[in-house]
Amino acid sequence: MSVASADGAIGIFDSGVGGLTVLHALRDLLPREHIIYLGDTARLPYGTKSPETVQRYAAHAAGWLMRQEIKLLVVACNTASALALESLREWVAPVPVIGVVDPGAAAAVSQSVRQHHLVLATEATTTQRAYTRAIRALRPEAVVEELPCSLFVALAEEGWGDDAVAKAAADKYLGTIRSRVSADRPDTAILGCTHFPLLRGVIAEALGPEIVIVDSASTTAAAVVTRLDELNMRNSAQMPGRLRLVATDGAARFARTGSAFLGQSFGPGDIELTDIHPSDIANAEAQ
Repeated sequence: MSVASADGAIGIFDSGVGGLTVLHALRDLLPREHIIYLGDTARLPYGTKSPETVQRYAAHAAGWLMRQEIKLLVVACNTASALALESLREWVAPVPVIGVVDPGAAAAVSQSVRQHHLVLATEATTTQRAYTRAIRALRPEAVVEELPCSLFVALAEEGWGDDAVAKAAADKYLGTIRSRVSADRPDTAILGCTHFPLLRGVIAEALGPEIVIVDSASTTAAAVVTRLDELNMRNSAQMPGRLRLVATDGAARFARTGSAFLGQSFGPGDIELTDIHPSDIANAEAQ
């Protein structure tokens, strides 16, 4: 792999629009950086797929972004971070790779008093226990519960973040947590999927006010800033950075739901559509 220049773009991928929460935080911290966001909406969700399938999809997405000569790769999908991060780091080196699990775990540890954590994520992420490993690497004595809440992904993609259906789903998943005595309840709840912030309100309501909600988007963005500074790779231009929004299917849906995640309105015409082929891997490796 060739080494990109400081004026190269930051590449971000997720299975859908959820990673736009990371993009939003990145643009706040790094307004001069060029960013390419790839949502693999044609193959959403990753969270119900086998580890082998997730790793293959992640490699295809990374391969497409590497063809754009990015200088840093952000894996904004928790499932892909849990299942494919190390293989991606080895493959795309020397381009640095940042995932969302480690920053989210660090944020939870820093905000917890009793070090009793609840991870809300997809089935694939919870099966891998990635957050448990990351939290216990920082605090070996921590208690970590991981709860699969895969329906939240579909609700977020539909834009149903605070309606009766979302509230019913949150109560179904989380009702038993709130019913515990205080000493047995976790004191942090990690939104272990970048889609879940759209349901933050109903999740907080279902859990109760004593549990701190932790979202890894801002801490992931901070990790990107730190890494760019370590490599002296910040864009020094004085103009705002360019943004490319790319999806593998459904530009209209991407725009409708993604506007809420990104915090600004955009339309289908602002979305590039592309296809991701296994050939992208070979093409990226040849650069």
